[in-house]
Amino acid sequence: MPLGLIALAIGAFGIGLTEFVIMGLLPEVAADFGVTEATAGWLISGYALSVVVGALLLTAATTRLPRKPVLLGLLVLFIAGNVLTALSPDYGVAMAGRIVAALAHGAFFGIGSVVAADLVAPEKKARAIAIMFTGLTAANVFGVPFGTFLGQQFGWRSTFWVISVIGVVALVGIAALVRAPRSSEAAVSLRRELSAFRSGQVWLSLLVTILAYGGMFGAFTYIAYTLTSVTGFASAAVPWLLVLFGLGLVAGNAIGGRLADRSVDRTLVGFIAALAVVLVAFALLAWSQPATMVILVLMGGFGFGTVPGLQSRIMHYAGGAPTLASGANIGAFNVGNALGAWAGGVGISAGLGYVSPIWIGAALTTSALGVMLVAVFLAARTRPRTDTASFATVTA
Repeated sequence: MPLGLIALAIGAFGIGLTEFVIMGLLPEVAADFGVTEATAGWLISGYALSVVVGALLLTAATTRLPRKPVLLGLLVLFIAGNVLTALSPDYGVAMAGRIVAALAHGAFFGIGSVVAADLVAPEKKARAIAIMFTGLTAANVFGVPFGTFLGQQFGWRSTFWVISVIGVVALVGIAALVRAPRSSEAAVSLRRELSAFRSGQVWLSLLVTILAYGGMFGAFTYIAYTLTSVTGFASAAVPWLLVLFGLGLVAGNAIGGRLADRSVDRTLVGFIAALAVVLVAFALLAWSQPATMVILVLMGGFGFGTVPGLQSRIMHYAGGAPTLASGANIGAFNVGNALGAWAGGVGISAGLGYVSPIWIGAALTTSALGVMLVAVFLAARTRPRTDTASFATVTA
């Protein structure tokens, strides 16, 4: 395994921790700033929407620049945003810090996915992307529970100081370990990158990403409230329950990456369908502590198991101009994140209870499955007859 993949995973770990740890700290943040649960949830939605902006604008603006220096610059921006969040005297400044950190997120994962895929042989691209995203899953297994525990014991700001330090470690790691690419980075124009969006499959892939990820986050954004108010766990148990979700993320990411190298479309259809079933089961069984513990693992596994395949699929259909499309898909993940958080907040604000975000998530995931099946059908119609056996295996 190239050492550069480890460096990218370290960066992914820090960024993933910033994105996800706030979910376990929403009650503390809301109490500190004197805002409602739904308002505190906008620290998640605002972050996610800013990821979209950064994924598109920063990736487009840096298209002609060498990728390694761009990744280093993005990490500097990420560190600055987390320091600002840690120092924030009020909700507005905290939101500003989240926005600054989020601007680096989308471009880092978009460009990092291309760099990771370039470090390995063509038939191992999805697995290379999965290794980079292992940092994101590790953030959930180890970082989010520890960060939540740290925030509960020493104040939520302490968690963001630790994240800032991790960002510095990632900066040094990428500077030392990411080597120059095997393929040429020269003269890829913005016009050429934009040409990827002429593909209908690129747009369908983006829509699947939004709906599938939105479904998972519709259920997960307010998980701390669901676990305490519906399932009956003590608030001190929330960090350790998040470990179960994180274990599912790790397993799903690894399995999804390997299966996607064999067949992207079959893997995505199977994982999205399974996620929809799991979310319906969660909505029906949220009152049961044993069932909830099992479902947290499955929700993380099937939800995040789609990530390597979704990222590989859009890079494949983008052809020779994958960087901006890759960044757009990272943006799409976070549009889904924002959509899920917003929709879940609407359900709670309407007085439908803390199970309503799970039903909303199930509906979004089912919609994603429908779009994915349409994409598969259209791809099969346009694929040469000799290629039908591969069923959209990505080798680009």
